[in-house]
Amino acid sequence: MILFITLMAGGSGAGQQPNSFGFFLPIIMIFLIMYFLIFRPQMKKQKEQKLMLEAVKKGDKIVTVGGIFGTVVGIKEKENVLIVKIAENTKIELVKTSVAKVIGREE
Repeated sequence: MILFITLMAGGSGAGQQPNSFGFFLPIIMIFLIMYFLIFRPQMKKQKEQKLMLEAVKKGDKIVTVGGIFGTVVGIKEKENVLIVKIAENTKIELVKTSVAKVIGREE
């Protein structure tokens, strides 16, 4: 590895201009590692969350980010709001983005 970096930097010859690619190689490698370990998985997770929220429909059992379990009984598409039944005679309105997980369908 050290030999490779030394060769990329242009060796140790007197009077030679150092290769700028050898200087930027570690920085490029750090960005590539960050992309594959941090940015790419995060984008994939956001895409899955978006698809899950778009697929929520009436009758789905959900869990909110606050830990409330309920069943979707209505959807206001224009406002991006779900009407969720959490107990008998108790309904609340939630923004779609507050849904953490869809558990399944109510039988």
